[in-house]
Amino acid sequence: MSYWLFKTEPSECSIDDFANAPDTPIVWEGVRNYQARNMLRDEVQKDDLVFIYHSSCKLIGVAGIARVVRTAYPDPSQFSAASAYFDAKSSHESPRWVAVDLVFVEKLPAIIPLDKLKSLAKLSELPLVQRGSRLSVMPVTPEQWQSILQQR
Repeated sequence: MSYWLFKTEPSECSIDDFANAPDTPIVWEGVRNYQARNMLRDEVQKDDLVFIYHSSCKLIGVAGIARVVRTAYPDPSQFSAASAYFDAKSSHESPRWVAVDLVFVEKLPAIIPLDKLKSLAKLSELPLVQRGSRLSVMPVTPEQWQSILQQR
């Protein structure tokens, strides 16, 4: 099993969306960065655990945990002209983007803010706290995972 951190804007998909439908898989779609896409496609596996990280909002930080229940498949949003994630260059025969399905595991009692994460020496190598890192999907080592969990 591997560990991940997925960034999301809570107005699009928040930990509350997962908590409100705990047994319903949520499609993690809309990833439009090739490096992040490659991790979703090649590395994210069934039963991996994912920190859900709220970004671009008032309280930025780790909000909860989800579990991967379906590995990479063509992101359906790339084919829908009505979607903000539509990609006219993508086709069903040769899709460019992938999605995974996640289910709810846990909502943290309080969001663990980015400033707190940045202050932890054990997280200095976590891409999230490194200057210039903007990936929406990133690996988390088992040690980093435990360090973050200890902050709840």
